[in-house]
Amino acid sequence: MPAQGRKNVHGKTGVRFKAAYTKSKYENMLRNVVTDLIRFGTVKVTAATAEDVIKEADRLVTLTKKEDKMNAKREAARFVRNVKVNAESEKTAMDVLFDELGPKFASRNGGYTRQLKLGNRKGDNAPVVVVTWVD
Repeated sequence: MPAQGRKNVHGKTGVRFKAAYTKSKYENMLRNVVTDLIRFGTVKVTAATAEDVIKEADRLVTLTKKEDKMNAKREAARFVRNVKVNAESEKTAMDVLFDELGPKFASRNGGYTRQLKLGNRKGDNAPVVVVTWVD
């Protein structure tokens, strides 16, 4: 039988099988990566993360095509971070999403992003891909 000890502390029987990466941390990471995709046009992530990034990015571009723009902006603002595109510009990621990406993909029915395989990452050998917008 394992020894009884204090919980959630390092040392004598503390923190044995505590999950390090929670759902909320994963969702926040996903929000950051999708916002960077909107800001910079390309991101480099692992293959597993790329699937979720593509899913969320395509959902956000589809929101820009809706008739009710105010509600669509509110829904997108729940996910996209409120950050500027670059230091000298006053445009935010939301402005880029609705002013540039929405009209660019207006005639396209899905498939707004693509992923290109780069190979495996040193260290943990995880497959790495680049996610970009389709031209």
